[in-house]
Amino acid sequence: MHPQITSILFFFCIVTSLLSLINATLNISLPYQHPNPEAVVQEVHRTINTSIHRRQTLDLGSGCITGNPIDDCWKCDPNWGANRQQLADCGIGFGRYALGGKGGQYYVVTDSSDNDAVNPTPGTLRHAVLQTEPLWIVFASSMLIKLKHELIVNSYKTIDGRGVTVEITGGGCITVQYVTNVIIHNIRIYNCKPSGNTMIRSSPTHVGRRGMSDGDGISISGSRNIWIDHCSLSHCTDGLIDAILGSTAITISNNYFTYHNEVMLMGHDDAYLPDKGMQVTFAFNHYGKGLVQRMPRCRHGYFHVVNNDFTEWKMYAIGGSANPTINSQGNRYIAPPDPNAKQVTKRVEANEKNWVGWNWRTEGDLMENGAFFVPSGQGLDEMYAKATSVDPKSAFLVDQLTINAGVFGQPRDDVVSVSFGGGAITDGGQSRNTGNNYNDNDNDNNNDDDYFGVVLGTGSRARSSLATAIFLLTLTFSVFAH
Repeated sequence: MHPQITSILFFFCIVTSLLSLINATLNISLPYQHPNPEAVVQEVHRTINTSIHRRQTLDLGSGCITGNPIDDCWKCDPNWGANRQQLADCGIGFGRYALGGKGGQYYVVTDSSDNDAVNPTPGTLRHAVLQTEPLWIVFASSMLIKLKHELIVNSYKTIDGRGVTVEITGGGCITVQYVTNVIIHNIRIYNCKPSGNTMIRSSPTHVGRRGMSDGDGISISGSRNIWIDHCSLSHCTDGLIDAILGSTAITISNNYFTYHNEVMLMGHDDAYLPDKGMQVTFAFNHYGKGLVQRMPRCRHGYFHVVNNDFTEWKMYAIGGSANPTINSQGNRYIAPPDPNAKQVTKRVEANEKNWVGWNWRTEGDLMENGAFFVPSGQGLDEMYAKATSVDPKSAFLVDQLTINAGVFGQPRDDVVSVSFGGGAITDGGQSRNTGNNYNDNDNDNNNDDDYFGVVLGTGSRARSSLATAIFLLTLTFSVFAH
């Protein structure tokens, strides 16, 4: 065959492979993301409207029916304490299928100490969360748990603080990393500080060396089916709740956030494409005194913000970069007195030419004290047609829907005098999380990356596909340069 024809055929094969790999790299999905997020949004509204209609029909006033579908699902049962696991059936949104420890045994925490991160004492919370089997973890009495290092939660666990007062503080706080099906309910989390550079047990058969943690209240990495409900969070060093590294199927609901700078970060960094599959529901949360920014701050992904009460921010409420979809419906935004901080939204490190196509939508939101939301995106009517088929009129019931936000029976505002965490107040910035900081000393954890691998059109992994594409491109130019 003529050398020129051979070269042409070779070039054609290279380009075909290259285009395939590039297409696969840019069309990343996570194994557990929902294929139609607008359908999830529509189901959330149906659930909310059903609960509101039931409340209006029964007209119970101060009775148990609040219109909040999560609370009404379990709290109206006078014997809920005898059937705690019913809570697992009450979730909504992207994290609605989080089972936690449903179907497992009850584990009663009787010891508030945290003296040994490698060989924790039976009866402690640390001993409970690292077990392999599904467990519904409850507490024998009210307790303050001062952690020395990160509390690493294994899959299929519910931490249920109902009926008592449980406070978690100290080093690292709660880490949910490369696991699935975790529910955290009715816990107060505050004053979380960085810790690490030590050995920590994460399962009965695995001990790994951890690097320094960020000091998040709850850190979610590479995990799915996660539900955080009725927690009160404040005064942490980094984020109150951060979700990164391809985490998805998350609901953050009925929480009470106060006194913190960078409240929530959703997404590892702008270049981490697997976070395109991140899907998070924020519902019935109260964003209260002393908050500055990131409620949340999003990268890539799809974020449904519904029926939350934003009563304070210093810089902005919702921010984002790297083209996230933000669907804001039925919220109340009360702007601060500062005339330069009235805007709810902030596009981080992006000019209008870049963000004009991002799908950021406000519908049925209440804007007070001069608050305003800057929408964007092309084809919004088509994209949100299904999601908006149920009108989010429940914005006018935000007070009622969020009346019990946070830990049940605790003061509505945190009065502890602690300076803001997260360092200097800036316009955003990158996550300080660096991924899996295990230095394994056995092989128990060596399949984490595969378990949460990125699904591509070629079946290859994102990082290897991109590297291969660059290699082939370089090889092509090298061949034809000669």
